[in-house]
Amino acid sequence: MEDLIRILIADDHFVVRQGLSSLLVARNGMKVVAEAATGREAIDLARMHQPDVIIMDMMMPEV
Repeated sequence: MEDLIRILIADDHFVVRQGLSSLLVARNGMKVVAEAATGREAIDLARMHQPDVIIMDMMMPEV
């Protein structure tokens, strides 16, 4: 079995997170392991899940 690319999505807009997640899970070899709505939550989830890739809005609250 191939290793999946583990992704964390961080954006304060739910629709953006949902759209990115939908696009990424449709691709083979990728798995969204967490979604964050704030910078603080993104940091905590990154520590917890240790994703390979973080897709993050540059203007996040609580950073």
